Amino acid sequence: QVQLVESGGGLVQAGGSLRLSCAASGRLLNTYTMRWHRQAPGKQRELVAEITSIGTRNYVDSVKGRFSISRDGAKNTVYLQMNSLKPEDTAVYYCNLVALGNNYWGQGTQVTVST
Repeated sequence: QVQLVESGGGLVQAGGSLRLSCAASGRLLNTYTMRWHRQAPGKQRELVAEITSIGTRNYVDSVKGRFSISRDGAKNTVYLQMNSLKPEDTAVYYCNLVALGNNYWGQGTQVTVST
């Protein structure tokens, strides 16, 4: 089993920054992809960013240039640095680990961006 614990959400004004963290523990394999998703009220969950085990990064167009995903392999932790936040970034952000077809999810952390 794999457990994911997120932290770092909160309330921030538009233009501000937040850094989300997701710590993974349990039976981890050497090769896995870590992703951040978000779900806003009344909307479907969307993939925001991902980082593979070899460091390849991908972002949804709406956050390119503003968000940055990184990982600390020694700590089994992935980060999402969010800059220039906009009200439309308001959502619950979920950490997701994918390994050999298995999906593990964190409990989610609320990010609220005020005008």
